[in-house]
Amino acid sequence: MRTDHLRFGWVTAIALMEAACSLTAQDSPRFSSVQVLPDGDVSLRLAASVGHPCRIDVSANLADWTGLVTVAGSSSVEHLDSAGPYFDVRFYRAEQLVDPSSFLGDHLATSAGDAVMRPLNHASLVLQWNGQTIYVDPTTAAGPFSSLPKADLILITHSHADHFDTGTLTTLGQDGTRIVAPAAVQPSLPAVLKPLTTVLTNGGQTAVLGLVIEAVPAYNANHPKGSGNGYVINLGGKRLYVSGDTGDTPETRALANIDLAFLCMNQPYTLTVTQAVSIVRQFRPKIVYPYHYRNQNGTLADVNAFKRQVGTDLGIEVRLRKWY
Repeated sequence: MRTDHLRFGWVTAIALMEAACSLTAQDSPRFSSVQVLPDGDVSLRLAASVGHPCRIDVSANLADWTGLVTVAGSSSVEHLDSAGPYFDVRFYRAEQLVDPSSFLGDHLATSAGDAVMRPLNHASLVLQWNGQTIYVDPTTAAGPFSSLPKADLILITHSHADHFDTGTLTTLGQDGTRIVAPAAVQPSLPAVLKPLTTVLTNGGQTAVLGLVIEAVPAYNANHPKGSGNGYVINLGGKRLYVSGDTGDTPETRALANIDLAFLCMNQPYTLTVTQAVSIVRQFRPKIVYPYHYRNQNGTLADVNAFKRQVGTDLGIEVRLRKWY
């Protein structure tokens, strides 16, 4: 019978060996610590060359490897692998990337290559997949975009200022940029962006740039039904859900076959932590990110409590990332 201590030993030994045997001492990223935490998460620390991103891959058998995360090169890189509780043995390897502009973020394997995702701020996120850059609700609050790629696709969930900012949309746009938005947003779009926009009503779907977008109703007492969309993004055989601002709705609870979800929780505008836990445990995404968790009074929702209450019994990986 394997124990947590034995699993920790295997993970540490292989991770150090993989880092040491593949690259030179000067250039190779090297794990300084691989530690299984009490909740089963795995804390990874490594050193890598400054200025060159580092990719960490994972495997359960040393034969089949998938991307875990691409991080900025640093003398002290830290990452938390929250999928650790679901594996008896977890192997890690690290590789320094040559291209300093490699896109940073968490990886999700698809049939058309990895989708790489990262938070920007509050409700704003960005992902790259199949050579395309996709933004959700980009706003000025997410920071300067000069270091990020231009948008191939922008999804807008609704018209509130923390989700919809015309100046940012104009900044990110380029020839060929496509926008998907609910009807309530279209009148506020600059004239130059309206021809680029596909309007989706609740329950509608569209095919764009090789992926299919489904509009999920997003509503509660603060957001009238029909004014906003959540989205299910179908790409490379995977289904990603972005909630936008929603309450505890039957449409969210009825979601099926979601590989990865971004779920809102803040008060008094969207879900409580308790509601979010109940919803996630019902529709059971494989991975969930709590996001949009700054409350009206400036405090943050307790995402650690959310993670504890979701638990590990249903196999749902909760990823806590820095949104603020």
